[in-house]
Amino acid sequence: MTETTSLPKRPRCLSGVPGLDDVLAGGLPANYFYLIQGDPGAGKTTLALQFLLEGLRNGEKGFYITLSETKAELLQVAQSHGWSLDRVALLELSAIENLLKPEAQTTVFHSSEVELAKITRLVLDETRRIQPTRVVFDSLSEFRLISETPLRYRRQLLNLKQEFARQGATVLLLDDKMDKPGVVVDPHVLSITHGVIELEQMAPEYGTARRRLQVTKLRGVKFREGYHDYTIVTGGLKVFPRLIAAEHHLDFKREPVVSGVSELDQLLGGGLDRGTTTLLIGPAGSGKSSARMINAIW
Repeated sequence: MTETTSLPKRPRCLSGVPGLDDVLAGGLPANYFYLIQGDPGAGKTTLALQFLLEGLRNGEKGFYITLSETKAELLQVAQSHGWSLDRVALLELSAIENLLKPEAQTTVFHSSEVELAKITRLVLDETRRIQPTRVVFDSLSEFRLISETPLRYRRQLLNLKQEFARQGATVLLLDDKMDKPGVVVDPHVLSITHGVIELEQMAPEYGTARRRLQVTKLRGVKFREGYHDYTIVTGGLKVFPRLIAAEHHLDFKREPVVSGVSELDQLLGGGLDRGTTTLLIGPAGSGKSSARMINAIW
């Protein structure tokens, strides 16, 4: 007879986004890599800032690494939502550019390989110094361009993943959506991440834009599948999990429901069965509305 030992539950990182933790069945499992993929303007940066600020409220250090946006742009986004990033450590492109000046590149190696190695080293050095619990890497598009070759790109991603895992950090990787016509899906980051959340922004022919998200991958977690609508308002993203009828079942006593017409109840064997649906069919003026009103009043 073999004994089964239950593994301890991994701690969860709350996202700070109302409704998203419900979709994730309690939040993101801690100490893993996650990909946040979406269209421009879909709210990737806003979601990432909410993730870091939620960590600060729980006493966790946050670290934002940006290759695509400046500090001023991030502060502007935060200010529009009434947030303060004073306690969030920030590594922006200007600090990285100092490593990539021409006078610092006297080497026999390919320039892209030197740039990538220096950026990775700077990121890891700052991570060891700050020792954050939550990290945002913005964005993989820039990192992919600097890498030039898939081999270097995947190797450095694995290097970052291993180092962040040793630091015990939960990492959000921001990236543009890759499954558009004419664009090849990036298999490297999809295979090494623990979960993938896709943000989508649609512009219908009439009315305002609609935004929705779906969790396409989350290892070891039974999350809510399918699309979930969300909005971006002052204060950040708000997610509205899709409704599932089976989750809103109410217990009731199975008994006849009288209609208010004794003869009709006698014909139906005591009345209509509670919890069922009955269709009244008849021509105009036959009394369908009257029968419905009598039932409602009774």
